[in-house]
Amino acid sequence: MKFVPQLVLAATSILGFATVDAKSVSAAIINYAFTVDSPVTKGNGFFSFDDSTFSNEENPVAAIKSLSFQFDGDSTVYTEKDDTKYPEFPLVFPTTFSTGQTSLALDYLFNDKSNPSSSISYEIIGEDLTIFSRTSPDAKPILGRVSYTQVPEPTPLVGALFACSLGWIIKKKVASMKKIKI
Repeated sequence: MKFVPQLVLAATSILGFATVDAKSVSAAIINYAFTVDSPVTKGNGFFSFDDSTFSNEENPVAAIKSLSFQFDGDSTVYTEKDDTKYPEFPLVFPTTFSTGQTSLALDYLFNDKSNPSSSISYEIIGEDLTIFSRTSPDAKPILGRVSYTQVPEPTPLVGALFACSLGWIIKKKVASMKKIKI
């Protein structure tokens, strides 16, 4: 009889994590955060895509479902619709970075919309950021780096929180039952 609460706790934890794994495997929308860093500017963004839409080509690509990007200190928000070749772009593709790490990366080209009279464009391809002038071919481009981080789905976090909370409640109940018996 003493082992029943512990057995219930273990079973609940296992079921909670099993449910979490089953849901995360079937999920198709993948979310990524990315940061850009160059000598002249930095910024942060997010994008999502449906991983079931990857093309069956030698170099598979998938269309971005949504994208939001902002340079630090600038209120202008860039979206997927700001890509100069929208709606065919921006795209996401698998790549291996110079560090040897395999990840997904962006192909995104957009013009400076915070200053419409500017001829500045930004291009993100994989881990490379290039800032260049569309009208001055002699202007030297500015190079920067892009890094990516997959954003975890909320489902595993909620499942883990649920399992831990349920375990804590059962533990409290067992402790109060022991006090009553004494």
